[in-house]
Amino acid sequence: MAVDAEPPGVRRLIALIVDEGSFQTWDAPVRALHHLPESYAAQLAAAQRRTGMDESVITGAGRVRGHRVALLACEFSFLAGSIGVSSAERLVAAIERATAERLPLVAAPVSGGTRMQEGTPAFVQMVKIAAAVAEHKAAGLPYLVYLRHPTTGGVFASWGSQGHVTLAEPGALLGFLGPRVYEGLRGRPFPAGVQVAENLFDHGLVDAVVEPAELADVLGRALTVLCGDRDHPDPPEPVEETVRSHDATVWDSVVRSRRPARPGVLDLLQHATGELLPLNGTGRGEADPGMLLALARFGRTPCVLVGQDRHRQLERSLGPGALRTARRGLRLADELDLPLVAVIDTPGADLSAKAEEGGLAQEIAGCLTDMVTLRSPSLALLLGQGAGGAALALLAADRIVAAQHAWLAPLPPEGASVLVHRTSRRGPEMARSQSIGAGALLMHGIVDRVVPELPDATDEPEEFCRRTGAAIREELALLLAKTRSERLRERRTRYRTLGVAGTPV
Repeated sequence: MAVDAEPPGVRRLIALIVDEGSFQTWDAPVRALHHLPESYAAQLAAAQRRTGMDESVITGAGRVRGHRVALLACEFSFLAGSIGVSSAERLVAAIERATAERLPLVAAPVSGGTRMQEGTPAFVQMVKIAAAVAEHKAAGLPYLVYLRHPTTGGVFASWGSQGHVTLAEPGALLGFLGPRVYEGLRGRPFPAGVQVAENLFDHGLVDAVVEPAELADVLGRALTVLCGDRDHPDPPEPVEETVRSHDATVWDSVVRSRRPARPGVLDLLQHATGELLPLNGTGRGEADPGMLLALARFGRTPCVLVGQDRHRQLERSLGPGALRTARRGLRLADELDLPLVAVIDTPGADLSAKAEEGGLAQEIAGCLTDMVTLRSPSLALLLGQGAGGAALALLAADRIVAAQHAWLAPLPPEGASVLVHRTSRRGPEMARSQSIGAGALLMHGIVDRVVPELPDATDEPEEFCRRTGAAIREELALLLAKTRSERLRERRTRYRTLGVAGTPV
């Protein structure tokens, strides 16, 4: 259900977001529209008197936890926060200024949508607002959105739904079609509980539901990752790594990789990253818990992280929605020019009719294509299990690091045994013959580096995660020291020569 209490007005919200005394308005007086109907002119005048504002939006710049940003925010008590020609022009001018000054953009819409009193001329303003936001994002600048109660109609369907990161007010009514319009047109209420912030979170359409009082902290964390000093990453300091010899077989590594207590992607984030902001779902109506998406920092280096959480996959196999979440991460890395870190740890993709009908094969292909063509630096970490297409989907990075007991195979060894020998009992033999272990992958040039386990990550989880994090920091620093053209050329050569005689596999 929607919130019952009146949401904070725009001035109070800005005061909650920005550092004290830092906000400066960018708003010039709006130009009066000519030939307004008398009733509409009276409504405008009344709204101006009641709110002390000349339009439904405020724009300006301020600091959020020390980061200078541009802000766009609506006032619902001004004609339901509706957007007409004048308010749209103010928004676009502010977005263009933010782009020119290379400022991150924070938008806080609350609106019933298009201003009906101005009709179609107001309706089409959403096009130019969305276009301005797209140009801002194309410049590699962050766009953060906080959806307030209520946000509906054209505002929700344009600049309210374009965020790199999208947050929402608890209980907020968020939807394309306002429930009053639906009931008036259909003669029945809109289904309850659908157009609510928490339901949108469950469906991967918003990244977090955040109280207004906590918004500055969440935005600050996002900005710390997105607006850090990208030009001065951690210097590449070689990490002392010695893979100790032992009597473990490749099959032993497979068994070790499946130990329930083996550290996964969440442990890595806890022990190896600094600032962290988890994101949620595809942004397009799906949320698969088997794929984690986050903005993170390894040392001073910000990145987008996509990671397979094998512990969640025990409850639900990795499906096409998880790969669509990963592809959202790839788009974020590309748009924001941030390094991508992809963590591979999966017993395999979902084998079901639902997965087939949901486009599993197409999403694997899409991930592969997106990885190979990604313009920003990329690092893949083979953390544990690497079975089948779900693992391959995230493999095609500039550099590939593997844990000592990680493995990569077309199928789990038991499955390969069934295909070749018509029994699963020869899995250990298949593991050995298929060169799936980290040592073999390194020898064949598929993996660039192996992080030791002393003797097993399960027995030293924190130390292993810190050691892996140090390797990631060093690899990212080496990648960022290269030009984009160098990286793309080397990546193309790497994958073009896979398996060619006389070169590493």
